[in-house]
Amino acid sequence: MSTEALLAGGGGGDGEARRRVSIDDALAWHAGEFGRWQLRHFVLVSSAWLLEALHTMVIIFADREPAMVCAAGDGRCGDRCAGAAAGTGWEWAGGPASSTVSEWGLVCGERYKVGLVQANFFAGCMIGAGVFGHLSDSFLGRKGSLQVVCVLNGVFGMLTAMAPNYWAYAVLRLLTGFSAGSVGLCSFVLATEPVGPSRRGAAGMSTFYFFSCGIAALAGIAAMFPTSWRMLYVVTSVPSLVFVVAVLPFVSESPRWYLVRRRADDALRVVRAIASSNGRSIPDDVSLKLDDDGAGGGKVVDSSASASASGSIIDVFRSRTTRFRLVLSVVINLLASVVYYGLSLNVVNLKTNLYVSVLVNSIAEMPAYLLTALLLDRFGRKPLAIGTMLLSGIFCSAGSLIAGAGAMRVARLACGVVGIFGMAATYNLLFIYTAELFPTAVRNAALGCTSQASQMGAILAPLVVVLGERVPFALFGVSGLIGGFLVFCLPETKNKPMYDTMAGLEEGEKSVLK
Repeated sequence: MSTEALLAGGGGGDGEARRRVSIDDALAWHAGEFGRWQLRHFVLVSSAWLLEALHTMVIIFADREPAMVCAAGDGRCGDRCAGAAAGTGWEWAGGPASSTVSEWGLVCGERYKVGLVQANFFAGCMIGAGVFGHLSDSFLGRKGSLQVVCVLNGVFGMLTAMAPNYWAYAVLRLLTGFSAGSVGLCSFVLATEPVGPSRRGAAGMSTFYFFSCGIAALAGIAAMFPTSWRMLYVVTSVPSLVFVVAVLPFVSESPRWYLVRRRADDALRVVRAIASSNGRSIPDDVSLKLDDDGAGGGKVVDSSASASASGSIIDVFRSRTTRFRLVLSVVINLLASVVYYGLSLNVVNLKTNLYVSVLVNSIAEMPAYLLTALLLDRFGRKPLAIGTMLLSGIFCSAGSLIAGAGAMRVARLACGVVGIFGMAATYNLLFIYTAELFPTAVRNAALGCTSQASQMGAILAPLVVVLGERVPFALFGVSGLIGGFLVFCLPETKNKPMYDTMAGLEEGEKSVLK
């Protein structure tokens, strides 16, 4: 074991020798990389992804356009658009309270307002990801941030159900996006940071099954409340509050966050709890160290120190290494999001039962997660990201060359299915890849920035879809190909240490180049 031995306290009278190890080494050598503790922690924390799915995708059902039926006695109704507002014989099949569209007449000339609400939500996600990304890295912590966003989700969701008019509804969806956009971010980091390096990739990919399960569950919930969009918002908001009360009290804060906040005693306490639950133990002479605690420093991280090792997005830009990585990650995430959300929006164009379509769409993404999880540690993050993005780009480009008539429509559909399969794998792989590209001190800030880029892509996706039949496929294809080639410029992170500080990452990169 090539870990330095230093004196605890750097001047204590007892002279007790202590071995100082990083958290990755403590997990790999002593506590266990993915045992019973990590499994329980992972399932509890990752269940928050179900909540994000409910708040994000509820708009599919709450803002759907129900069928209209002609209720005139002679079967002759006036103009449909006029009928929606003036009552010239047209009625909503599910009643006026079945969706926001039917209640506020968001059809014909008012249809743009449905898209505006969707853009509002993702704009809120973009803002919230940056805010809570920073708070999660600083004083609030991973667990604290997750608790705050879940409470806000529940409150804003309940208030949305009581919106008196369209504009109040739009504002409340913006506020819901502000909190909902950070649920997955905080959950992902908190769930994967206590996992050892060799298991982290597979664990990270597995978090996205929870999001797909949330979408599938939403389809079932929506089918139970087809005549009241307000009740649908209530039912999808309550789980967030239940999660705060029934789940979060049994979740531990990340030991990595404790360490970078100079709370080494708390970090070691969590690592010892991991080891104990996994049937292992941490030797008494072991203490934890940050990456930038050099062998010559002779100082153990002091939990009582006033300084903290947290950083912000400004620190990311100060370093040439992390600045280059962040710019590339932002562009790649933006392109992946445009393709992923753009292809996903076709669910409303399938002309089939909406509830069944959403269910099938959520299930269709799961093979992509499974395949990526199986291949992640065999081929690495970089080759897999390149391969899946290029796969999606190639098939989307092919789809743009196929005329959408007759049997060729099936061929174009097949190209779209392969395209979303590849981009679903890429989109979720990027969470793991991006998290490993940055040290703990700025990880959530960097993820918040890339998440903002993803939300911007989600806002742009509907604008691409309305361009016609073949043009969107062409743009999705170009985006996939450009993104795939940009990944070539990023370093591989497979089996590399998860650095704690900026200095540790810089030093580690220098040692790799030597």
